[in-house]
Amino acid sequence: MNGRIADPSLWREGQDRIDWARGFMPATASLAAELTASGIVSGVRIAISDVLEPKTATVALVLAEAGADVSVSCVGRNTDDAVAAALAHAGLPVYARSTDRAADDRENVLSLLDHRPEVIIDDGAGTIRLAHTDRPRILDAMIGATEQTTSGVRPLREMQRTGDLRIPVVAGNDARTKSLFDNAHGTGQAVVLAVADLIDESLAGASVVVAGFGRVGSGVARHAAALGARVTVSEVDPVAALQAAFAGFAVEPLIEAAAHADVLISTTGVAGTIDVAHLAALPDGAAVAVGGGVGQEIALDDARAAGAVEISRARKVSRLRLPSGRTVRVLDDGNCINVSAAEGNPVQIMDLSFGVQLAAVDHLIASRGTLPPAVHTLPRDVDDRVARHALASFGGAVDVPSAKQLAFLTSWRPSLDAD
Repeated sequence: MNGRIADPSLWREGQDRIDWARGFMPATASLAAELTASGIVSGVRIAISDVLEPKTATVALVLAEAGADVSVSCVGRNTDDAVAAALAHAGLPVYARSTDRAADDRENVLSLLDHRPEVIIDDGAGTIRLAHTDRPRILDAMIGATEQTTSGVRPLREMQRTGDLRIPVVAGNDARTKSLFDNAHGTGQAVVLAVADLIDESLAGASVVVAGFGRVGSGVARHAAALGARVTVSEVDPVAALQAAFAGFAVEPLIEAAAHADVLISTTGVAGTIDVAHLAALPDGAAVAVGGGVGQEIALDDARAAGAVEISRARKVSRLRLPSGRTVRVLDDGNCINVSAAEGNPVQIMDLSFGVQLAAVDHLIASRGTLPPAVHTLPRDVDDRVARHALASFGGAVDVPSAKQLAFLTSWRPSLDAD
């Protein structure tokens, strides 16, 4: 129960990077100070299952400093061994090694759950779901959980619909302070820069196809266009497709758009978005990647079953030869490229997201026993509190509506004034 990490001797390197990140996370620091002052998390067992890098580590440490009993896990491909060592050096049980594979990842999460957490901070909802299937005995004593991704909130809402969700979950992903910034500005920027770095080519003049025009897809499209790419969007939602058109992007069915793509990026969070037919339609040498996302968002298992063969691998670029003889470059094996092949989203953006997570933990504990097992939205006043902390770090302040404005906003009676 003391954790599993790769190399304890790396702790100093990890701590230096955590210290750097912490200096750029003022909203997280302010909210952590509130938690410390209130004592609300003192003694509460909190499990963090998230990308293990300096920003996440900062959240783990500030919660521990506020008195929480914190444990951490992460899948191997998203683990920074030096950061894991720093957290372990600070006394936190950490279950994460960069060399871990699927079976190890599962065992690490189960070990995390064996700490009997009262609150889970999750990324992708995998830990919350595994608690329901493999450790159901811990659920009755749980206060709740938070989930910060679109792809994670979706299955939780399905669990609620089928009556299988047994704890309250705050959808941190749906908070305005998270979704309006992290998804578009953070993930959008990080995905595009990661793609450009891996293919080592300029995007100026390149044909970039974005599958999905939600919060992440719109950010990816905008950042790719800012680097000079010719962007085409594919969508199954006609309203989202229309939004893309109004934003100035070409809109086509994915099978048609793939045929002229130099780079194809899926941002849907839906498995099988890029299927065998889409891969076959790509021009020779095209690159394909996933921003955010879930396993098999690029249907690589199906492609291999259909005869695709890896012919080379360099860095995190795998070159597949398709049955047609064409080759495509798969970036980071179709994993979440902004995390597992890059440094994650910008620290100032993640300051907002982790501020939301801390606020969600505060809300869950304060509401203990009153929230039903369901997916809950972070209350607007709590969301606003996070935004105020972040705005203050920029030196900004919000205005206050006048009495006349408030009277207008709270009145339904029509005005008969001539003006």
